[in-house]
Amino acid sequence: MKPLNLKKSTLAIALTAMIGATSSVPAHDWGLQGARPDGHAPIGVMGEHTHHAGKWMVSYRYMNMFMSGNRSGETDLSVAQVGPAGAGFIVVPTEMSMEMHMLGIMYAPVDRVTVMLGLPFKRISMDHIAPGPGIAFTTESAGISDLKLGTLTRLWSKEGHGVHLNLGLSVPTGSIDETDFTPAGGPNSPLPYPMQLGSGTVDFRPGITYNGQSENWSWGAQTTGAIRLGENGNDYTLGNELNATAWGARRLNRWASLSFRLNSTTWGNIDGADSRPGFPAAGLVPTADPNRRGGSRLDALFGVNLFAPKTTKLKGHRLAIEGGLPISQHLEGPQLETDWIITAGWQFSW
Repeated sequence: MKPLNLKKSTLAIALTAMIGATSSVPAHDWGLQGARPDGHAPIGVMGEHTHHAGKWMVSYRYMNMFMSGNRSGETDLSVAQVGPAGAGFIVVPTEMSMEMHMLGIMYAPVDRVTVMLGLPFKRISMDHIAPGPGIAFTTESAGISDLKLGTLTRLWSKEGHGVHLNLGLSVPTGSIDETDFTPAGGPNSPLPYPMQLGSGTVDFRPGITYNGQSENWSWGAQTTGAIRLGENGNDYTLGNELNATAWGARRLNRWASLSFRLNSTTWGNIDGADSRPGFPAAGLVPTADPNRRGGSRLDALFGVNLFAPKTTKLKGHRLAIEGGLPISQHLEGPQLETDWIITAGWQFSW
């Protein structure tokens, strides 16, 4: 069944609900220490901590995800198995790199609520081969992705433990009209779904986060989702997403900690199909088939956090890096499978 078309008032209603959900929560002391190297979750987790009233934080994150080789279900496929003599596709994707730069701002207007904003910039590159004629080519896209807005509301805490509610929206500032040269379509050919920079819809992003701490250890868990609220201007809707993650960290001293994290992501197929003239037929390349976009993946990630204590000139600054690889992935393919992921970032709070 097609999702309902987005009404003009949806964004205003959702924002009102996000703010209104905070009004009944009593103010209280927050039982977690942020001024320690493991005071935040690994850098790959977003919206995992809150601030006291009047506090600000700015951040920058860089993420790189690399994919190579095709998979259907849990089976690896060769180019020949995906191509004309196998699954019947004329063009086969072979590698993909996705880089993202994210600028973030967090501010706590009152003690129990933190608001946040994230502006991402994406650069995507995908290599292909047409096995029949033996033609290899690369397509690229780059630009602003979808703006992220959210509130973090403290629900419960006691010494060393805390739970907060994540309520967010992503606003469709990212392009869904990206084009590039392809041998079949020539210059300005519409690019398939993975090469687009945004969803084209307002997406509701709810979640809940738990944090815990002891003297030298910290741990936590978070579940978040992405629910597409309508159909975009090109007549399709990306699949909904569900993400669940859990982590633990060991504080080594006043300025360094190590972390380990498991991250599970599930995403659905696309509803509808891109209606732009010249969009590739679903049988030409797997990335243009809306019924071959769903899947799930479990990642194992290791991280290092460096924090400048209050007694240093760099107080309030935090540097972190986290990297890892999938330990399982099931794809409704053929789809390119993920090889590795790395995230690095800087945070400064005052």
